[in-house]
Amino acid sequence: MKVMVDLCVVPLGVGVSVGAYVSACQEVIEQAGLSHQMHAYGTNIEGEWAAVFEVVRRCHEVVHEMGAPRITTSMRIGTRTDREQSLSDKVESVQAHRQGKRAGISDSEGSV
Repeated sequence: MKVMVDLCVVPLGVGVSVGAYVSACQEVIEQAGLSHQMHAYGTNIEGEWAAVFEVVRRCHEVVHEMGAPRITTSMRIGTRTDREQSLSDKVESVQAHRQGKRAGISDSEGSV
């Protein structure tokens, strides 16, 4: 099953700067070859369920290996069975709505 997650891994007990930990998680995602988009408070990741959740597990392992005694993680998870959809599809749909290019499409058809 394909899945999209919005992942935010926060190491605790390491001080206020977490950039090195975020960078390490980005490396894990890139090594897995999954499509992803980092943003200011997390990373969107898409792929097969098992591969995505293996990346989440691996991020925890790597951050602990870097010395974080605790980690708190927030995730939003989305799946759909009616059609294939990518992260870029979702963004492009909203951009098209904003530009008025999808006039006449009902809210249910244009949902993201």
